Amino acid sequence: MKITTKGQVTIPAHIRERLGLLPNTEVEFRLAGDSVVVKKARRGARRGELLVAHLRGRGSVRLSTDEILALTRDR
Repeated sequence: MKITTKGQVTIPAHIRERLGLLPNTEVEFRLAGDSVVVKKARRGARRGELLVAHLRGRGSVRLSTDEILALTRDR
């Protein structure tokens, strides 16, 4: 098996099926001596949850929730 110029390899179908690696499944890479171990990532925070956590507390306008909702509604 060869690595593409983008650093990609194809995981053989029998391995993907056995591990339940579907499209968009997150995987982790770990070095083990001179080998690489690939495993299904634990169900931790997903990309959307990480984005929300990153943005949490970033607002700079001091408005209450009711004031923000009033701005978004028809008057």
